[in-house]
Amino acid sequence: MENTVKINVNNGYEPQTVTVPKGQSTRLVFNRTNPSACLAAVQSNDLGFKQDLPLNEDVTVTINPQQAGEYDYACGMDMFRGKVVVK
Repeated sequence: MENTVKINVNNGYEPQTVTVPKGQSTRLVFNRTNPSACLAAVQSNDLGFKQDLPLNEDVTVTINPQQAGEYDYACGMDMFRGKVVVK
């Protein structure tokens, strides 16, 4: 079963922290509504993704974390940050 979490990208990430189950595929669906170039990409070394975020479009990143913990992600300039908590 796949989980889906919607994340609005406006003045940062809303919600800033999301919780997902360990060992299950989860779709993080980002939608950027702020035209700031700073928010035009999202990346996570912890979760192994880097994705451009076109304005007003849903962009899906699929993760499948196998270990519980907290994993960070951020905008391309590392100014805005979010967190995925895996339980």
